Amino acid sequence: MLKGKVAVVTGGSRGIGKAICEAFEREGATVVNLSRSSSYACDVADYSQVQQVFAQIIKDYGTIDILVNSAGITKDKLMLSMKPEEFDAVIKTNLYGTFYTMKQVYPIFCKKRSGRIINISSVSGITGNAGQTNYAASKAGVIALTQSAAKELAPRGITCNAIAPGFIETDMTVDFQQNDEVKNKIPMRRFGQAGEIAELAVFLASDKASYITGAVLKADGGLI
Repeated sequence: MLKGKVAVVTGGSRGIGKAICEAFEREGATVVNLSRSSSYACDVADYSQVQQVFAQIIKDYGTIDILVNSAGITKDKLMLSMKPEEFDAVIKTNLYGTFYTMKQVYPIFCKKRSGRIINISSVSGITGNAGQTNYAASKAGVIALTQSAAKELAPRGITCNAIAPGFIETDMTVDFQQNDEVKNKIPMRRFGQAGEIAELAVFLASDKASYITGAVLKADGGLI
């Protein structure tokens, strides 16, 4: 489904991002993993680093066809005890980082009048979540960013969509995975798998989703 496409995936070294890299490769894409520990090392919260690494990607591969923003961090804490720098750090990586990378592909996609942007948000960005004011705010911002960019890019044949996962079995949720109280709140009574989110990303990146843009697709087992 993605044969011949060049895909850049941020946060591709673990969790959902890693699963997306693997799924894209199975579908024939050339995948560039952008993370602090990959061969294309980059802190997406640093705009100058983002500019430099995208320039290198273009030099190495000639173009970019798909961008997936999966890089994200959490610093969970009740607002009362949350330090401003803890709020800033999450917003900077999760929201600014998404904006920074989208800004790099915007002119590339517009010039060739094609491209796919997929941003990983969260159900927390839709409903909010106690102890996650920073994370929820960042993911709500990602949704608004996605929908606004979709309207700008649609006339040029470019799609921009968001996926809002619920509880997925990754390093981020390891403390909750054996918690029956949490599982019982999910109508499907289980956590999702990173591969299930990856398959949704494959669909959105493919020609089969060419008329879908500005969408926020929940993958949460019926949680909200």
